[in-house]
Order: sequence, then C-alpha cells, then structure tokens
Amino acid sequence: MALLKFNKVGITGISAAIPKNTIDNYAYTDFFDKEDVKEVVDKVGIKERRFAPDGMCASDLCFAAAEKLISDMNIDKSEIDLLIFISQTPDYRMPATSILLQNKLGLSKTTAAFDISLGCSAFVYGLSTVYALMQSGGFRKALLLDGETRSRIYSPKDRKTAFLFGDGGIAAIIEKGDQFEESYFSLNSDGSKESYIKMDAGGYRNPSSIETLKEKVVDEYGNIRSDEHGYMSGADVFNFVLAEIPKDIKTVINLAKTDLFQIDFFVFHQANSYMNNYLAKKLKLDIHRVPSSIEKFGNTSSVSIPLTIVSELQNKLKGNKKILLSGFGVGMSWASAIIKTIDCHVSDIIEI
Repeated sequence: MALLKFNKVGITGISAAIPKNTIDNYAYTDFFDKEDVKEVVDKVGIKERRFAPDGMCASDLCFAAAEKLISDMNIDKSEIDLLIFISQTPDYRMPATSILLQNKLGLSKTTAAFDISLGCSAFVYGLSTVYALMQSGGFRKALLLDGETRSRIYSPKDRKTAFLFGDGGIAAIIEKGDQFEESYFSLNSDGSKESYIKMDAGGYRNPSSIETLKEKVVDEYGNIRSDEHGYMSGADVFNFVLAEIPKDIKTVINLAKTDLFQIDFFVFHQANSYMNNYLAKKLKLDIHRVPSSIEKFGNTSSVSIPLTIVSELQNKLKGNKKILLSGFGVGMSWASAIIKTIDCHVSDIIEI
C-alpha cells in the first residue's frame, strides 16, 4: 500500500487566482431549456463558475497567485529551489510549463522544476511529492502550483458535464521546520476504470483529425460532443466515490492514529454538492467542518481542494490545525492526507 509519513515539513502559505469572467449557471441556457438547466443546477449545487478568456492559460492563473503569495509573505525568490506545476491543461505539449514558470517568476536556474499531470487527486499527490523531496534534504523552499482551465475540455452541449467545470489556479509555499508534526498520505489508483472520466482523442493513441473534431449526438438524450471533448459517467463515478473514499479516509485516519473528531477541517475535492454532502453524511461529519466552494467555482479538478482552503478557511487557520484532504477522480485516481498547519498564511483571492 502507498502509505506515507513525513515529518518536519508543512505548508506555510497559500493563495489563489481566478478569472474575472463569471458564468451564471442558471443563465447558461444556449443549448438547453431553462427548466432543464434549473433541474441540473439545483442538483449539482453549482451556481457560478469562472471561465478563462481566450489567451489565458492555467499557468497565468498560477503565476498571478504565486506573485501575490511571494509578495504577501515577503519571500526571497532566491530561496525557492523547487517548483512543481500540476495541470492537465498545460501551455504546450512541450516544454513543461513548470520550466516556463521558473523563468517567468524569475527563479534561479538552479531551481528543480517539473510538471505533474493527474487530475482531481493531483494536489494531494503533488503535496506528497513536495514533502518527500523536502524531507530528503537539499531544498529550502518549495513552490507548488496547481492550475486548470477545465472549461475548455468539456462540450457546452453535453448536459452531463456542461454545468460542472470551472477554471482557477493556486500557489502554495512549503517549508521545512521543527514546528511541523507528522503528515500522512494514502495514494491509490485503478486504471481499469479509465472510461469513467475520459477524453478519447487528441493524444498519441488516437491523434487529432478532422473526424475526432466533429461534433455528434452521443446518446438517446441528444447530448453532443466530439471525441476531443471530455466525458463522464456520473453514476459510475458516484458509486466509485462512495465505495472507495470513506475507506481511504479511514485508512489515513488509522495511519495517523487519530480519529475523525480530532480533525479540524475535512477538505474534499469539489465534484458536486450532492456527492460531497452524501459523503459527509456517510462519514457522519459535522457539516461545519466540511468547507465547500462548489457553489461559487464549480469543479476545478485538482485546484478545488486548495481553492476551497483559500476561499473558505482564510481566517480559520490561526494556530495549530489538523486538516484532512481527499481528492478523487479521473484515472481513476484517489488520495487522502492528514496535514498539520501552524499559523498558515492565506492570501486574498485575486481576479485576473
């Protein structure tokens, strides 16, 4: 089992950037009747989303968040020697976007930088990667960037996904320190369920072509998408989450030798409100300890966990806090963690 423990490493600051362009989900009616739209929006609980305009990439959102955080925390950029960029919507196929951000941020050429492409669980995976590298020695400060422009992946004519996804970017500073207690991670994957959330074409297995870009009706409900649009089997994903995530949360709780009552906040991937409310109910959690940003930002994939922290916990991370994170989705891939924060700085969200 991929169960990991780290000591004397922690997040000292976090920030987020979102596009100014706000989408009112109830008014997102170009391809659907208003009654159908209201039914879907009421069920998923997503009232608004943010869409990046043409020309804006996930890296632009991360850059803005990073500059804000570095300024707010008065960080000396020369002390940042590790940069990881998490995204499935990078600037280019190559080079890696992390390398571009190293240069754009003015970081030293001795900075180690690389990308992680994973999806909804990627923030937790990325955090475990940073913690492991920091604990190994040789790094002073790490900058973890996570950005997505998921609005561009899904068809606005596919009722199953048209009202779910939004865009955003975050930045987090991770440092070593004797004040940080142990953190715990559980990392998991199941590629047999690849079809639950997928984009069939546009990669090297099934390259882009005139045919893959053609829109077509894909089911008896009249949903329309191309082979280069993402799709999702909502029922399969829901059943997967209920089967795997409570077990994984109990696994990381047992690894940490603690219990649910000792956790200050439970921050879940913001898939939709129906799923997360069901998950909280199944675990018998106090809803006041389960922050949610889904109503304001929608599903931002891997960005959703840190974006929720910035949006909902800005003034609640004073002193020592124990936070349980759980990300799950495309792959299928899922990961849970218990991290400790001490007076973690949380910047104001910025709009660009």
